[in-house]
Amino acid sequence: MEKIHAESTEKSLDQEFCKRLARNFNCSTGRAGKPTVKWPEVQSWFQERQQSHPVKFASSPNSNLELSVVPEAIPLNEAHETPQAFKGEKVPDLSELEFEARSSKDGAWYDVDTFLTHRFLTSGEAEVRVRFVGFGAEEDEWVNVKKDIRERSLPLEHSECGKVRVGDLVLCFQERRDQARYYDAHVVEIQRRMHDIRGCRCLFLIRYNHDNTEERVRLRRLCCRPTY
Repeated sequence: MEKIHAESTEKSLDQEFCKRLARNFNCSTGRAGKPTVKWPEVQSWFQERQQSHPVKFASSPNSNLELSVVPEAIPLNEAHETPQAFKGEKVPDLSELEFEARSSKDGAWYDVDTFLTHRFLTSGEAEVRVRFVGFGAEEDEWVNVKKDIRERSLPLEHSECGKVRVGDLVLCFQERRDQARYYDAHVVEIQRRMHDIRGCRCLFLIRYNHDNTEERVRLRRLCCRPTY
């Protein structure tokens, strides 16, 4: 990308250009079997380089590049190169990045094992076919990239209950007689209590987004959304 930066134009910051470049990079031979680099990371890289090392703009040989190759299935637990962190900017370690996807069958969130392929709808929206952790090929699903794919939610330690605030979006383990699944919910009320040998004893009143029901739960059933 250093070479492209040296030959860059104003299009280097354009969203479509960054998307094409990211796809081209992910489809290259040296990236086979490695998790994808996202286009916002490419855009951020160019923004930092252009701010710290201004260049004279010239036409880019890659600006009109069209890509139609669909990458092979990408296991998420494969190690891969991580973009250099910029000074003063916190960048997540992509080698440890994991994702979760919302199933269209029940609206619950499941950990993603593999991104199999992708497609674009006539509306222009992108979908990916995913395989969920612990499920076979018969349970593979097409999910909307923008609405139903996100970085994996994080379980909370007993000492981290103070991180949860009223109004927070959380992922809550809903236990029912016939099912037990993870759903999005919002924290409505918190009863702070002294911890004991068992750990956190606080109670969290949450409201599930999918059916608006409320329930008081312990911390062990909550996962928080990642923040950077």
